[in-house]
Amino acid sequence: MNKELSYWVTLAHLPKIKTRVKNEIIVRLFEQQKTIIDFFNFTEEIWKNKFDLSDSDISIIKSGIDELPNNSFLVESLLEQGYKILPITSPDYSPVLKKNLGRSFAPPVLYTKGNLQILKEESIAIVGSRKANEKSLLFTDNIAKIASENYKVVVSGFAKGVDKQALDSALKYKGHSIIVLPQGITTFKSGFKKYYKQIIDGDVLVLSTFHPKAIWSVQLAMARNPIIYGLAKEIYVAESDYKGGTWSGVIDGLRKKRIIYVRKPELDEKNANLILIQKGAKPVDINGNLLKYETVNKKIDIRVSEPTQNYNEIESKIINLLKKGIYTSKSIVELLKIDWSTKKVTNYLKNHKDVVTINKKPLKFTHTSKQENKEQPKQQSFDF
Repeated sequence: MNKELSYWVTLAHLPKIKTRVKNEIIVRLFEQQKTIIDFFNFTEEIWKNKFDLSDSDISIIKSGIDELPNNSFLVESLLEQGYKILPITSPDYSPVLKKNLGRSFAPPVLYTKGNLQILKEESIAIVGSRKANEKSLLFTDNIAKIASENYKVVVSGFAKGVDKQALDSALKYKGHSIIVLPQGITTFKSGFKKYYKQIIDGDVLVLSTFHPKAIWSVQLAMARNPIIYGLAKEIYVAESDYKGGTWSGVIDGLRKKRIIYVRKPELDEKNANLILIQKGAKPVDINGNLLKYETVNKKIDIRVSEPTQNYNEIESKIINLLKKGIYTSKSIVELLKIDWSTKKVTNYLKNHKDVVTINKKPLKFTHTSKQENKEQPKQQSFDF
């Protein structure tokens, strides 16, 4: 197994080859029932004809083979120090990350230390500015508390401000947390010392997608942000500037049709929260309750609606119902007695990644787990 991991590390860190190309290689190996070791021993002809690799890609792969001895020593050292190396084919690899980032962006390898079970739990990300104000930090604390009480993992990036508050609050309320590093995992020595007890107790998982010895850089910090968003099923924004990691992460998430909750700012605050709401993020109050808003002349008027039912609670009820069978939007509204219109339910379900739409009139919906249970594959599937 250690030998195989050295090949995974080599593939993961081949320079100038896109993640999508690396994942295409992995999928084709899986389909051909070949191993990662087999791949590096194939001929150039097979690389070109069976994997559609360019001459440039092949040249890089051949150079990567020269790194195998060094990577073998690296893997051995990491395992001896208690780190875990998770290839994308590993059953311990985060299914949420794989699904959210897909074949184009899901990292081929994760480096971790801590409780791997955390990767399988329900999760939220709380993101925001390094220079967040007191209201944003209070919001972060409130959301982390609610998440911890509901056994949801809090994902954060270990930066100053909102990230650090999210981690500390999750631990304060006896919850679980994932620290996503903007650096290689072996360079996080001071952090491992500070959170040693929480890691040993199983409350914290430290995770990196970069080369284990990579030092912190602005470039890596920006590249880490999609991983934070990808590890979470729900995303809460405490405070965003008009540019930077939080802004770009939210814009990218909205483009991918992800549901993102943004704290409604006070009138005297100077941040980009309102603009993100205008672009499609959902406004929430200081406790994470959904707010109704109206757009008038491109200006946003947000009102606390005193919702009769919490938005997240309604979503959870709908999904839990679909796990039991097949329903129309109308029957969902009637059975659950929710204050959503049938149109709103339909739109929500059409955009939900875990919901299957049955295109017959009237439209019906069910959960992917129901479909999977009906048709169990003969062998393990490796689709993104």
